[in-house]
Amino acid sequence: MPSTSPLKILFVSSEAVPFAKTGGLGDVAGALPREVGRLGHAVRLVIPRYGTIDGTAHGLKEWGRLAVPTAAGVISAVVEEGRLPESDVQVFTIGHDPFFARQEFYGEAGADYPDNLERFSFFCRATMELLLAFAKVSSWTPDVLHAHDWQAALSVVYLRSLYAKRPEFTKLRSILTVHNLGFQGLFPAAAFPKTGLGPELFTPKTLEFFGQANLLKGGLVFADLLTTVSPTYSREIQTPELGFGLDGVLQERKDSLSGVVNGIDTEVWNPATDSLLPEHYSSSDLAGKRRCKEALQRELSLPVREVPLLAVISRFTSQKGLDLVAAVLPELMRLDVQVALLGTGDPPLELQFQSFRMRHPDKIGVRIGFDDALAHAIEAGADLFLMPSRYEPCGLSQLYSLRYGTVPIVRKTGGLADTVVAYTPRTAANGLATGFAFNEATPEALLTTILLALRVYADRTEWTGLMKAGMETDVSWARSAEAYVALYRRTAEMPKRSKG
Repeated sequence: MPSTSPLKILFVSSEAVPFAKTGGLGDVAGALPREVGRLGHAVRLVIPRYGTIDGTAHGLKEWGRLAVPTAAGVISAVVEEGRLPESDVQVFTIGHDPFFARQEFYGEAGADYPDNLERFSFFCRATMELLLAFAKVSSWTPDVLHAHDWQAALSVVYLRSLYAKRPEFTKLRSILTVHNLGFQGLFPAAAFPKTGLGPELFTPKTLEFFGQANLLKGGLVFADLLTTVSPTYSREIQTPELGFGLDGVLQERKDSLSGVVNGIDTEVWNPATDSLLPEHYSSSDLAGKRRCKEALQRELSLPVREVPLLAVISRFTSQKGLDLVAAVLPELMRLDVQVALLGTGDPPLELQFQSFRMRHPDKIGVRIGFDDALAHAIEAGADLFLMPSRYEPCGLSQLYSLRYGTVPIVRKTGGLADTVVAYTPRTAANGLATGFAFNEATPEALLTTILLALRVYADRTEWTGLMKAGMETDVSWARSAEAYVALYRRTAEMPKRSKG
């Protein structure tokens, strides 16, 4: 019978809410450890000590210092300890000011920091030394090391190479989660020695990638199990179209690869209690959503009218399909609808949306930048939410939209395909439909689907059924955490791998 005893899990991530965030990775690394801890497991989280982290506000206190061996010699690391809010999860930060006391995490002015290889090699090596300190000071050795993305991938490689013979790690197994395969940690071959790894690991079977060093590839080769953030994306990345050159590696490890859909914080994202909304509402009482819509229209200087309000909250990039949105806007402007856009990204798209706003001020509201309060207001006030992504590992906005009764229109890719039940007469009649979906990444397919959604919107009974089905969908982290715990148990019980 499978074990049900508590597990010890170490999360290794380059960011985690509320300490540091640039995107979905920060949300996952801040929420998943807390949910796993609530299931009764002993969880610790390791992140870099960025200069932007307010140690006083987060209650960080010095835990100790480490002498970290690196290719450049021994470097001192200051370790601070805190906790994830509203949890027993201990957070440990790895500090070294020359590496991490900067304005940003990965780069500035659109360019990566030139020493990112040294920075994150140091972070991963310091994590291994911290584990040795845990074993010495408190006899705490995790059952599973859970690394996230390329910035943490070397911790998995070090576990299987430089630290493979350490008795403290005899039973330690590892999982690597890929949040977006498009970001791999690529560096020149000449810089590979800075990792501290020997030349025997710079081969096509290990970390060499078309003449470069690829940190994510190293994690994919050496981790015991692999996960990504949705089942569909786990299949897509095994294809040349979305494998970014690593599809062959992933195909070889397909039996070790799983997809687990992310969740959201359903306490923060709850229309019944959200403090950022002018009115609250729920699936059993939707009256407040109409008042949220009126407040949003006023905020965006749109006429307060009962017309379908379509929304976008996104990076304005072609990967997110925002060029498709721009392409269909002329047709939408011929209809009795309104559109709200919030985001930032490619300058030509920003200018295009602003131009539409100037020509149709009664139909389009645009805000360039990011505004968390407005994001909540849009999720609550809009009727439909557009996510026509060309690829989307998981996506969070469609989950927020489901939670807020804002019916999503998505392209069938990655997590969008896994989280939105597409409308058909049958799925609607069975109370299963939660949104609309299309296949081809073309303006024609997007426009056709929007027109279908607008026809359904005219039937208030059917539309209310869609809204309620979405609002009653479980999008919490609790569901995902249970799936991860099952993977942790599988990983912990695996025999030690003899090679990558």
